[in-house]
Amino acid sequence: MKTLSGILDIPASVGRMALGLAWELGSLFLFVCRGALLAFSLPLQWAKTVQQVFFIGVKSVSVILLIGLFTGMVLGLQGYYTLVKFGAEGLLGVAVALSIIRELGPVLTAIMITGRAGSSMAAELGIMRISEQIDALDAMGVSPVRYLFSPRLAASLICFPLLTAMFDVIGIMGGYLTGVLMLGVSPGIYMARIYDGVVMQDVTSGFVKSAVFAVLVASICCYQGYYAHRREGGFGARGVSLATTTAVVASCVSILAADYALTSFLL
Repeated sequence: MKTLSGILDIPASVGRMALGLAWELGSLFLFVCRGALLAFSLPLQWAKTVQQVFFIGVKSVSVILLIGLFTGMVLGLQGYYTLVKFGAEGLLGVAVALSIIRELGPVLTAIMITGRAGSSMAAELGIMRISEQIDALDAMGVSPVRYLFSPRLAASLICFPLLTAMFDVIGIMGGYLTGVLMLGVSPGIYMARIYDGVVMQDVTSGFVKSAVFAVLVASICCYQGYYAHRREGGFGARGVSLATTTAVVASCVSILAADYALTSFLL
């Protein structure tokens, strides 16, 4: 009987995990839908949205530009030594540009914003939850989702594509520095190949990815902080810590998973 009970514990545990995951995904979906509807309903929260644009976007510019520069330089260096084996070093410009515009730009931008701003959103909302500030808003008749989540969602949709565009430009310039100034590739060929090889569909696919990543990062990070009090691992400071860690890890995993799905669909 003990052996049979042990065998039955395995599917029971799997079932509990599946039900828990389904419940979390359903709760997240409803949270996102409610926040999206409130974000674009009157009266619009211009002041809160601008404040979040400054926090998420403006304060992330220096980090994005730095990461974009070194990413482009590394791509230029590695791409050159790969292409030169086939006598195709003239294709370095388009190789760097397409790699950054279609993939690395949106993905690395989203991951860097997750680490800098997403973790902060989760921690801030988590502290507001455990200090009962969210409950106070609810008691005063103010929608916490509208006041706390909707401006962050709208700001993310504005900032992610703009920061991705900055990453793309500085990344291509980083490849130029490595390929042209250090390794001797013709500057005219480098830029001409980019002009001939990059089409509007490539740019559009990168912006579509950045918009999807914006929704994922803002939703997951705010959701984890908003419901930090429901975590089984602990309450108070520990609950906020676990919520922040989960928000960053789940956001990064969802970015990579969504990138694969979108790449398969947009190719």
